[in-house]
Amino acid sequence: ILAGQSNTVGHARAHTIATLYASDAPRDKELIELVIDETSGISKTTLEEQLVRGQKIDELTGGISNDKVKALSDGPEKSELEAKVKVLKDQHEAYKTKIGSACTVSDRVYINSIADGNRKTGKLGIGYGASNDKIGPEFAFGLSMADKIDGPILLIKTSWGGKSLNYNFRPPSLPDFKTTPEYAEAKAKASENLKRYEAAVKSFPQDQLRYKVDLASYEKQMKTADEKARKKLRKPREPREPRKPKPFNMDEAGLNYRMMNEAIKDVLANLKDNHPEYDAEAGYKIAGFVWFQGYNDQFSPEFRDNYKGNMISFIKDIRKEYNEPNMPVVIGVLGTGVTAEKVAENQVSVGQREAAKAPEFKDNVAAVESYTEYSHYSNDVFKKGWPEHYHEWDTVGSDRPYHYLGSGAFFVRLGDAFADSIAELMAKQSN
Repeated sequence: ILAGQSNTVGHARAHTIATLYASDAPRDKELIELVIDETSGISKTTLEEQLVRGQKIDELTGGISNDKVKALSDGPEKSELEAKVKVLKDQHEAYKTKIGSACTVSDRVYINSIADGNRKTGKLGIGYGASNDKIGPEFAFGLSMADKIDGPILLIKTSWGGKSLNYNFRPPSLPDFKTTPEYAEAKAKASENLKRYEAAVKSFPQDQLRYKVDLASYEKQMKTADEKARKKLRKPREPREPRKPKPFNMDEAGLNYRMMNEAIKDVLANLKDNHPEYDAEAGYKIAGFVWFQGYNDQFSPEFRDNYKGNMISFIKDIRKEYNEPNMPVVIGVLGTGVTAEKVAENQVSVGQREAAKAPEFKDNVAAVESYTEYSHYSNDVFKKGWPEHYHEWDTVGSDRPYHYLGSGAFFVRLGDAFADSIAELMAKQSN
C-alpha cells in the first residue's frame, strides 16, 4: 500500500526519467535497466542531443515567452524562423513520446491507483501519477519489488494533493479534532474573516464614492502640475468589491484517512479483478505500507510540532485496521529543503525520523530520506531561469520545487529506495 499527498500522487512527466542517463553512478545505470526497455536504443547520447535541441529552441525563441519570434514583423524572416522552430519543437515532442514509450510495463506487478482525479487500474507502468504521462514513486517501487520477491504483486495507491496528517489523514485514535486548540483557532479566524467581510460590504459604497472624488482630484492636478510634480502624484486605487470568505470547513477531520481505507478494502474484496493471477486458495498478504506526505503540515505550529505523535498513532491505527500488528512501514522523509541542513531544520522531517525510531517500532518501521535522491542535475537547469531556458528545462524537469521539480529521475530513485527499505523490513519479519 502506498499513501500520502501530492508527491505520492506524482507530478513527474515520464520523459524526465531519461535524466538518469546524465549520471555515471552505478546505481543510476542499474535503475535505467529497471525502468527503460534495453532494446529502445535510448542512451546518454539521446539525452545530450535533446538538451542541445532544447537550448537551440530557447535561443531562437527566447524561451517560454516566445518573445524573439513575436518581436519580428510578419514577413519572410519571421516565417523562416517559425518554420525552423516548428521542426525543432516537433522533434522535442517526439523525443518525449519516445522516452515514454520505452518505459517498462510489468507483466507481474499490477496496481489500483487513486492519484487525485487520475484513477485507474492495470499493469504497472507509467501513467499512474497525476495524469497519464506522469509517475510518482509507485513506478520504480513496484518494478524494484518484483526483482526482490516472487509471485504476483499488487500495489494499492491512495493519494490526494494538499492534505495534512493532522487534519485530513487524522487517525481515529487521536482526540476529536473539534476538541483541539487548532480547531478553536481556525474557527475563531473564520469568524473574524466573516466579520471583516461584512464590514467591508457595508463600507464599499462609501469607498467607491471616495475613490471617484479622489480620482477627479488626481486628474485635475495632473492637468496643471509640472513634470516633477506629476512624478510625485499617485493615482488612487479603485476599491475591489469584497469577496466573501469560504465557509468554515474543518468539520471533516480524518476524511482522507477514511477514504483511503474504503479504497483499500474495496480492492481487497475484489482481488481477482485487480490482479489476474490472484489465487483465492493461496490468499494474500499485506506486505507493507509506504507513506510519503508532510508538506501541508509544516505551516502550522500545531500541525508540525505534533507530527511525531500523529505519525505513531497513524501507524498503530493502520495496523489495527488490517490486523497486521507488525506490518512493515516505510516513512518517506520530507526533503524539499534539498540539503541535509535545511531538511534537519524542518520539524515535520524531524518528526518523521523520530516516529520511525519509536521503541515499539523496532525492526518494522523505517524512515527513508528523500533529499538524498534529489535530481541536482535538473535543479541546475531550473536555477538558470527556467522560463528563458524552457525547452532545456522541459527535458529534465516538469514541475515546481515542492514537487521535487517533477523529476522522473528523482521519483525512480525514491521508489527504488522505498522498495529496498520495505524488503529489508520484510526480511527482518521473516527472520
